Amino acid sequence: MERVERHACFGGWQDVYQHQSDVLGCSMKFAAYIPPQAEQQSCPVIYWLSGLTCNEQNFITKAGAQQFAAQHGIILIVPDTSPRGEDVADDEAYDLGQGAGFYVNATQKPWSTHYKMYDYIVSELPALIEAHLPASDKRAISGHSMGGHGALMIGLRNSSRYTSLSAFSPIVAPSQVPWGQKAFTAYLGAESTQWLCYDTVNLLNEATTIPPILVDVGTGDSFYHEQLKPELLAEACDKKQHHYQLNLRDGYDHSYYFISSFIGEHIAFHAKYLNDVK
Repeated sequence: MERVERHACFGGWQDVYQHQSDVLGCSMKFAAYIPPQAEQQSCPVIYWLSGLTCNEQNFITKAGAQQFAAQHGIILIVPDTSPRGEDVADDEAYDLGQGAGFYVNATQKPWSTHYKMYDYIVSELPALIEAHLPASDKRAISGHSMGGHGALMIGLRNSSRYTSLSAFSPIVAPSQVPWGQKAFTAYLGAESTQWLCYDTVNLLNEATTIPPILVDVGTGDSFYHEQLKPELLAEACDKKQHHYQLNLRDGYDHSYYFISSFIGEHIAFHAKYLNDVK
């Protein structure tokens, strides 16, 4: 694990690391914001999963999250969105291949060789973080769009590992929308029953208990009706009487202008559970 960037930021450090991933079979980068409190103690972690076309840089340069992480004493870990490299399968389209891993374990060739983002996020990356950074074993998870899908899906499948889940503009029902159907067919095969374990709405329908969930979606989002469908999340939670908070933000779109407007609220939401604030 090699540090390749370091910037002083709100009393702490915004770092970027590079490491060889055994799970993905390639070199990977991730960003780590280390708050000032980490000089005296281990700190809880929020994992942020980014959306299509993004890497580890987008969130740390656009969201303005570091100031809130510094206030609450939380480490922010921001992985890349897919495996990378000349030997890694790719596609010319923006919504498949490198930059579009969808946080699944691919089973279909040529993707199955490297595209194991689910295992990377759930197991390999946290083990690395907790072994080498001043991180406790208390974790929350959040994300945007494709990464919002990843955060909710991973959090629901591993509810004992995360205190809380949140998302901006998540793809809540990938099995039912074009982005998800395209990616899942490529990565997992045409048999849609193999998709359900990666579908948030399906997981909510199957769950008996869930971690606390916060979701924000902008009503001005051009992907709202075709790709995001937040009403399906609300219907599933209401049907099973799951506690959740869905904020429909008037006029906001799919961009980081939206994320930066409300990221402070999301970090405060997670801090309440990560720091056991009553």
